[in-house]
Amino acid sequence: MHMRKKKWARPELAACAWYTEDGESRRNCWRQAFDHPEHPLHLEMGCGKGVSTALMAADNPGTNYVAADLSADVLGCARRNAAAALGEHPGNLILLQADICFIDRVFGEEDAADRIIISFCNPWTEHPKHAKRRLTHPRQLVQYRSFLKDGGEIWFKTDDDTLFLDSLVYFDICGFETVYLVHDLHAAGFQPNYISEHEQKYTEAGIPIKFGIFRKTGADPAWDPTRYRLTPGVRKETLSRLDRETDLRNV
Repeated sequence: MHMRKKKWARPELAACAWYTEDGESRRNCWRQAFDHPEHPLHLEMGCGKGVSTALMAADNPGTNYVAADLSADVLGCARRNAAAALGEHPGNLILLQADICFIDRVFGEEDAADRIIISFCNPWTEHPKHAKRRLTHPRQLVQYRSFLKDGGEIWFKTDDDTLFLDSLVYFDICGFETVYLVHDLHAAGFQPNYISEHEQKYTEAGIPIKFGIFRKTGADPAWDPTRYRLTPGVRKETLSRLDRETDLRNV
């Protein structure tokens, strides 16, 4: 997310006890950073202004959240939105400034996240070589697997058709089972659905929101994901098989 620099953001974040830019020092001990380490741990990759983050954390006090983004200006907005919903001392939310491309430096196996949330990330559809920058690309999914507990889930939401279809293939080849899949989230009436600023904008423009839940299963892929390219043949074959499997589950 790009926005104008906000002079107030960094001072406010520096004074915020539930913000950190030194995530690597907390690797493998994130749960101990919360008042209730035993609660489920959900990680949001790219929280933006935190509109939906604040709603989630307020609605689920029995869940701990780490909301990550790269931009301090964006996280400044997220801090204000969270404080408005949770108060100045929330016990179940930590804001994290980090580059998600290297997120396995921040979270480790012992953090054992129950859920990862990815909403409206950059689709990177301009050129095939840009696909590796996607937050759902195999090189990212393999990182997530390293700190997502067995049976843990990734909840993925986007307005972009190409990104969504490509991501279905990514999840499949990286050992994630499709639990729930819908191409028009609002028409399906799925709950809970915490609506972000982006989702509100796209919905008002008449763009269907694509959504899926993917569960970690099996062993880690035995190949180098940094070299992966999604060829047309693999994409078509995998999507066709996933369509059949989804139809069978819905019978």
